[in-house]
Amino acid sequence: MDSPRSFLVIQTAFIGDVILATALVEKLKDSFPGASIDFLLRKGNEDLLKDHPIIRSVLVWDKKKSKIKNLIGIIKQVRANRYDCIINVHRFASSGFITAFSVAKQKIGFDKNPLSFLYDIKVKHQIGNSIHEVQRNQMLISRLTNEQSSRPKLYPSQKDVGKIKSIAKSVPYICIAPTSVWFTKQFPMEKWVELVNEQDRSMEIFLLGAPGDQSACESIKTNSSHPRVMNLAGQLSFLESAALMKGAVMNFVNDSAPMHIASAVNAPVTAIYCSTVPAFGFGPLSDRKFVIETKEELACRPCGLHGFKSCPQGHFKCATTIKISDLKEVLN
Repeated sequence: MDSPRSFLVIQTAFIGDVILATALVEKLKDSFPGASIDFLLRKGNEDLLKDHPIIRSVLVWDKKKSKIKNLIGIIKQVRANRYDCIINVHRFASSGFITAFSVAKQKIGFDKNPLSFLYDIKVKHQIGNSIHEVQRNQMLISRLTNEQSSRPKLYPSQKDVGKIKSIAKSVPYICIAPTSVWFTKQFPMEKWVELVNEQDRSMEIFLLGAPGDQSACESIKTNSSHPRVMNLAGQLSFLESAALMKGAVMNFVNDSAPMHIASAVNAPVTAIYCSTVPAFGFGPLSDRKFVIETKEELACRPCGLHGFKSCPQGHFKCATTIKISDLKEVLN
């Protein structure tokens, strides 16, 4: 096959998955500077790639409304674009259909996708061997480029940065993203309150999250004794949050999307792991990073890749046994 002139990267999973897949965009641009690169994601995540300087077009699939009808529409759109190469990072059948019926000259994806038998190149996918997700993804294009992965990257605009300057008027400040979709990935609220109270009183503290996280963030603010806590949950876009995190002296997060946002702007980050472990390959990538875990040996940890709505054992020791004093290095 001649050098590809057009690529489509497919990742229709969650926010963090899309962010980590941007490392492929960076690598493809470095290796094929004249090529066009498009990105296909699920509706709700498109603002992550708004005005992206490398990506030509963002294709959006609405999975929640008329899923099958919209899937057929996306397949038609992809076929019409006649890409030279499609790289499917997603491992489920829906994206497999998009890839298989794309009429692309070259189709690449992971072997775990049920439609991978229709790919030109399929790559073994394995979690739990401490290989980071960006390195796993890089294996998809190693034949086209090399084995060295790029970093994921987001691009907040000047408008995004301007809004943040109007909020973070004083420095230094820290950001805390205290919530997670999964309960067992989430550091307990009382622990976050304790962490907030440990911060210097001159430090501004910004609590980040989605609109649905407003009450949790407000609870932390209300129950803490720190005088300079601001609840920004639901008030910032993805890229505005990225711009705010980039300027922070530290960002405290769970094993969740905000950790990857921090990585994508090389912001300092402290990732607190409860039920999951960094060995799954989704750890922070920033130059200044810390990983906090329980110091107790727990036979039940990790209990799953994505976490649960409640602790399967009923004790949640993977979180409750983490002491704020364990963050001493970070706090100092």
